[in-house]
Amino acid sequence: MDQDELLAARFEEHRGRLRAVAYRMLGSLGEAEDAVQEAWFRLHRADVSEVRNLAAWLTTVVGRVCLDLLRSRTSRREDPLEWEAHLPDPVISGPDGVDPEQQALLADSVGLALLVVLDRLPPAERLAFVLHDMFAVPFEDIAEIVDKSPAATRQLASRARRKVQGAGTPDADLARQAEVVDAFLVAARGGDFEALVALLDPDVVLRVDTGVSAIIRRGAAEVAGQAVLFRAAAQVSRRVLVNGLPGMVALPDGGAAQSVMGLTVRDGRIVEMYIIADPERLAGLDLSRL
Repeated sequence: MDQDELLAARFEEHRGRLRAVAYRMLGSLGEAEDAVQEAWFRLHRADVSEVRNLAAWLTTVVGRVCLDLLRSRTSRREDPLEWEAHLPDPVISGPDGVDPEQQALLADSVGLALLVVLDRLPPAERLAFVLHDMFAVPFEDIAEIVDKSPAATRQLASRARRKVQGAGTPDADLARQAEVVDAFLVAARGGDFEALVALLDPDVVLRVDTGVSAIIRRGAAEVAGQAVLFRAAAQVSRRVLVNGLPGMVALPDGGAAQSVMGLTVRDGRIVEMYIIADPERLAGLDLSRL
């Protein structure tokens, strides 16, 4: 095995971790792959003879790439409502479980609810929280990426932690969550407004990302009314796992996916709902496991 092959083999050992870092940083599966690929290009061009910890070096590189992408997004953001309703890319699995490749990507219970909150953080805060709290990168290393002192970097992570704490925490019992999702699906198919309201938390929040418009609804009655409008989609919906938690996908037999819905169930009621109905994004999802 020559040096290039050896370097490629060493990089592949860390690819799963790097994808997980980038996905938490960016909330986009495609951009996460691009960030990992950029790390490979930089590794291939660099002199790594003095690198003692390749995993740490690669994680730092991916962190820099992701931070640049996040800052670029922030500078382009014009419509606050549109961004408020923007949803991260979901990871879809069959209802019976997540496969090993997806498990590496979704470790630490990275549900859509957490990714939505991470998306609202300033780029430097998100980087400090993800790298330190999720991947145990020392503040001294993160400080070099954000060009701040370790103490200031620690404060970035602390501010992010306060904003993220408890965000979208679901019931621990997946079976109970699945029962609630199934009951919601039955009520939606039947257009049963009262049953829908009973399954929703009074302060439930619904976010819909259609790709061309942003929809946000709050409150059980408002969200139940919106769910009734999706009655046709409910007829072709099935329960799946969305980022490891029970959700649903509207997928007609032999047709393209119409929507993906992620839900957060707490104390037996739905407290958050996320619907992606952007045809372009849906076309890019891997639904082969279904």
